[in-house]
Amino acid sequence: MKNILFSPPDITQEEIDEVTSALKSGWITTGPRTKELERRIAEYVGVNKAVCLNSATAAMELSLLLLGVGPGDEVITSAYTYSASAAVIDHVGAKIVLVDTAKDSYEMDYDKLEVAISDKTKVIIPVDIAGVMCDYDKLYEIVERKKNLFIPNNVRQESLGRITILSDAAHSFGAYRNNVKAGLVADITCYSFHAVKNLTTAEGGAIVWTKTFGMTDDEMYKEYMLLSLHGQSKDALSKMKKGSWEYDIVYTGYKCNLTDILASLGLVQLRRYDQLLERRFEIIKLYSETLNSNYVNILQHEDKNTRSSGHLMLVRFKGFNEMKRNQLIMYLAEQGIATNVHYKPLPMFTAYKNLGFDIINFPNAFKQYENEISLPLHTLLSDDDVIYVSEKINEYIKGLIEG
Repeated sequence: MKNILFSPPDITQEEIDEVTSALKSGWITTGPRTKELERRIAEYVGVNKAVCLNSATAAMELSLLLLGVGPGDEVITSAYTYSASAAVIDHVGAKIVLVDTAKDSYEMDYDKLEVAISDKTKVIIPVDIAGVMCDYDKLYEIVERKKNLFIPNNVRQESLGRITILSDAAHSFGAYRNNVKAGLVADITCYSFHAVKNLTTAEGGAIVWTKTFGMTDDEMYKEYMLLSLHGQSKDALSKMKKGSWEYDIVYTGYKCNLTDILASLGLVQLRRYDQLLERRFEIIKLYSETLNSNYVNILQHEDKNTRSSGHLMLVRFKGFNEMKRNQLIMYLAEQGIATNVHYKPLPMFTAYKNLGFDIINFPNAFKQYENEISLPLHTLLSDDDVIYVSEKINEYIKGLIEG
């Protein structure tokens, strides 16, 4: 029997050597490697600046703070996502507004999203599930149609003149839609480099932007630096310059900077990233060829002008409910195959029930969830591993049918 892990990090000797070099350098917190990773990410995406932080969660929360979002405001996101997409809204004191998915889709229902917009709406957080980018063209059409409702709270919001599109691109680093890369579409885009992501720094995330909200790129970058390090006017690297110990605390900020040890991982991962993406798509293709299409619906990851980051292998099992789905998960575990579910809709969790949400109001999200299983998809899988997973699934479902 095989032992197939769900999503282990792909770490080579090159990453180990780079981390060792960082440790030996005497500089292990935010420093030259973090700044170099920021430059490389900006270059990869095609923007002027990037900010590296310790998580995508911090990236989204600081972005809301930079925009001045707080009590009395509303922020809309999907009911079908990980908690971070919505929790950051609560953290800044704004009201979470959840929107159901469209039928048979992992994306928000754009018609319902438009109805959910009010004169209190300041930001929409679309979620690129599995690395498949949302329909940002539709999102911009909606916020343009709703501009008459928009009431800015400050000069930054006023400079944009409409609701901000803040992309939860935790899954979609390297994806593109209509030949435009994730990071070049939304007003602000936040990535994750968590241990299970395509590109990992163990823990980490990054922010890029296409709008500067009345600031220059340098001013916006500096604002993120202040927010991420206690409102301190100099980071540790700057303070190490001769005679430059003194600094100011401009306001009481937060502490969510990325360290050079973690950035060193990211620098090597980024060098390898195109190769890693290609392997992911070879695996997706092999799953598509070996899973019996009579039994499953597989999330589409590419077409003529669009390609995801190939982050998750989301498979829905035809005719399955929660119980049958969970039984299949247990069976696969017994066969040495680790799986997951992405995602249990937020209204099913205690924290969101306590905020007044009820899954009965999100029927499409529940339908997506009840028969979904995420299969192993990572660059340490062999072709034989993928075929083994598919064969076990096909055999199990065939056995159910023939009963």
